[in-house]
Amino acid sequence: MSFKRTVKETEVSVGDKVKIHYSFTEKDKKKSQIFEGIVLGFRGHGDNASFMVRKIPKSNIGVERIFPVKSPFIEKVEISKKGNSPKAKIYYIRDRSHKEIKDKLFV
Repeated sequence: MSFKRTVKETEVSVGDKVKIHYSFTEKDKKKSQIFEGIVLGFRGHGDNASFMVRKIPKSNIGVERIFPVKSPFIEKVEISKKGNSPKAKIYYIRDRSHKEIKDKLFV
């Protein structure tokens, strides 16, 4: 069973490793950043839908961010790796190491 949604014309499913390019304004400059992580789950329907992405930077402290599916700030979404998730929400990876996540999701 696959739990997919469309974000910026890209089919994203739970467990995928994604790169989200989003823009923001700082003072009067427009800047762009990339947030790369694993999609933990989707919430809501229609215009109110959102999805949660978790990344683990070099400091080994996990960072989670919630993005609205229909956000004007998201420029594009790239899928780095397709995940193979048996569940709709994979919050259990919060307690797992890099190796356990890699072995479980990216077969």
